[in-house]
Amino acid sequence: MKYYIKTFGCQMNVHESEKLAGMLESLNYTKTDKINDASIIVFNTCCIRDGVEQKILGNIGQIKKIKKANKDLIVAICGCMAQADGRSELIYKKFPFVDIIFGTHNIHLFKEFIINFKRNHKKISDIWKEANGIYENIEISRDNLYSNAWVNINFGCNNFCSYCIVPYVRGRERSRNYQEIVNEVEALVKQGYKYITLLGQNVNSYGNDFEDKSINFSFLLKKICEIKGDFKIKFMTSHPKDLSEDVIKTIASNDKICKVIHLPIQSGSNKILRLMNRKYTKEHYLTLIDLIRKYIPDAYISTDIIVGFPGETEEDFMETYNLVNQVKYDGVFAFMFSKRSGTVAEKMENQIDEETKKTRIHKLLELTKSITKQKNENSIGKTFNVIAIEKSEKGFLTMSDSGKTIIVNDELEINKFYNVEITKFAYNKLFGKLVN
Repeated sequence: MKYYIKTFGCQMNVHESEKLAGMLESLNYTKTDKINDASIIVFNTCCIRDGVEQKILGNIGQIKKIKKANKDLIVAICGCMAQADGRSELIYKKFPFVDIIFGTHNIHLFKEFIINFKRNHKKISDIWKEANGIYENIEISRDNLYSNAWVNINFGCNNFCSYCIVPYVRGRERSRNYQEIVNEVEALVKQGYKYITLLGQNVNSYGNDFEDKSINFSFLLKKICEIKGDFKIKFMTSHPKDLSEDVIKTIASNDKICKVIHLPIQSGSNKILRLMNRKYTKEHYLTLIDLIRKYIPDAYISTDIIVGFPGETEEDFMETYNLVNQVKYDGVFAFMFSKRSGTVAEKMENQIDEETKKTRIHKLLELTKSITKQKNENSIGKTFNVIAIEKSEKGFLTMSDSGKTIIVNDELEINKFYNVEITKFAYNKLFGKLVN
């Protein structure tokens, strides 16, 4: 028996697919990368943008001919799109060959769904309207890519940004017990994982739902840093309204925490930030950037930006453009606004036409390219801590804490940390030499 899982969307979905894989392997399924060889096909879906949803529907449609050739094939659809209002009904109506549909709140029941379906051969659709606690000890089959392990620290979101569907499909914030997290990280370090990435829709709000307010994200980071071993901590994603000076100081003072902060601004216009319901101002955001650079001068700072939000004038866009030019991010992920059914922004007036969005995002991306080129030039002579990934024809490929690939000609040991000095760059590729 073989399983095939296709994952759409964010790192949270990637990690949840590892849990789906773990449950399947506990039922004696083995992984295959060939969809036609599978005994069960699972699509773990996303609905953050309409384009993604349409792509998923197209992919589901292509399974029909595989199912026709293999009557025993089990087809399961889960994740955020399945959780969204009315989507499970749409999927069953449009694709009657789908056997199992479940949402984001009851992933822990996947194994039970498979057993029941194989026993009764009756379609299963189980979408919980609300999350019901946190479920520990789910089997996980981790993707060992670059020895990174994902670890959930909290689930859900309380922010209700006007453009975002996440609170509706992921539920309200729920934080895991800190000792459960520490135990999981400790076990992963003993297994040899080098990077531990803490996951949450908003990691900075970890512990907000606890009575004991001393247990927060800074507290958790310090507890994990006490674990013995050769490893590093990453985390995603931070919300500017919750990132505190205490957390920034904790990152600065612990060598085990990567000096990498992804801090989405979304817009440089206070008017648009209000319409987005982001609950911070441009001025507050820039204060955070100043604090990060005060305590962590060489921090790698990246961001998310939405271009063409309803009501965005050329002046609003230029405020975003100028902010990017001022901050000079190390990485920018820019997206054109896409209406999501069920969100406040879907019904907003003054929707921006596609041509204007394309013009603005092109202009923004050209700016980020020039900033990246300048950053690469400035990196020559600087030293980065990297992990050796694999050997290639050009030399050893190494990865920095921020995910940058650096090519090194020295002989290295795979999955080990090294200090590398940047010697040159070409066509956005960095080259370095071993220090010490």
